[in-house]
Amino acid sequence: MAGNSQRRNRRNPGSKKGASVGTGGHSRKALQGKGPTPPGEERKGHPKQRAANAALKRERDAKARAGMRRAGGGGRGGRGGAGSAELVVGRNSVAEALQGGVPATALYVMQFIDTDDRVREAFQAANDRGIPLMEAPRPQLDQMTGGLNHQGLVLQVPPYEYAHPEDLLEIAADAGQDALIMALDGVTDSRNLGAVVRSAAAFGAHGVVIPERRAAGMTAGAWKTSSGAAARLSVARATNLTRALEAYQKAGLMVVGLAADGEAEIGDLDALTGPVVIVAGSEGRGLSRLVSETCDLLVRIPMPGQTESLNAGVAAGIVLYEAARLRAKG
Repeated sequence: MAGNSQRRNRRNPGSKKGASVGTGGHSRKALQGKGPTPPGEERKGHPKQRAANAALKRERDAKARAGMRRAGGGGRGGRGGAGSAELVVGRNSVAEALQGGVPATALYVMQFIDTDDRVREAFQAANDRGIPLMEAPRPQLDQMTGGLNHQGLVLQVPPYEYAHPEDLLEIAADAGQDALIMALDGVTDSRNLGAVVRSAAAFGAHGVVIPERRAAGMTAGAWKTSSGAAARLSVARATNLTRALEAYQKAGLMVVGLAADGEAEIGDLDALTGPVVIVAGSEGRGLSRLVSETCDLLVRIPMPGQTESLNAGVAAGIVLYEAARLRAKG
């Protein structure tokens, strides 16, 4: 009986009874060798692979940050120094900034971006102006913009190189003209600043002075509103506007402030024909007390209508036009 059982097991190796005869590793189902075990860095899910991926990511992020620094690098501007780089985000904003002549050091483009008309316009404008395109993954753009809705486009605007208030006197002297300078007191809207810069350039002013604190600076919005005039006209930044005005007075300039209750009208003001600084305040608040007290004269713009005040951009345009008209006559 035992011999019969052994013969059955040889014929039926799947039987649970007794030992089965092996193939000796020579059948087609024999195990195939897979070679040596790969190192941990190449094994999915292995701690060493996760550590290697993390190190690679840190290296890529460091290279990206270095590229951003190179793209946004800009020296200090004059004695007034320079501000920090600015980012313009969003397809419409980026395309309009590029078409409006806003200076830029790099256009960051999200990898695998879905192109539309605005994206194509931004690409074309950047290419025409020689602005480098830098491809970046979405997480990097999210980090750069602080989570803003960048829509795959981020434009890096370099720091504006401000002049020193004294530089504007040198510009007038080099031109052989009496200084005509526009100063802004507490104007916080960058579009107003851009409009003032545009008017100042149009009517022959030698520059614009703004305070260093609590005031609008030369952002992308100001550049865009100036319609390119910011590239032709110097904007100076004063640490203390009152002291800057006092320094202008010592240099022989008349300081004229615009105020709704001014004692004279701009049309009767002979001071506009000589070296002068015209100071405009913010809409509603007007000139600050210290600046108002520093002015040699306060003048008003006659307004027969019902409007109580004008914003700085409109007021500056009116008085600068009047100064240009009077100077042309003289």
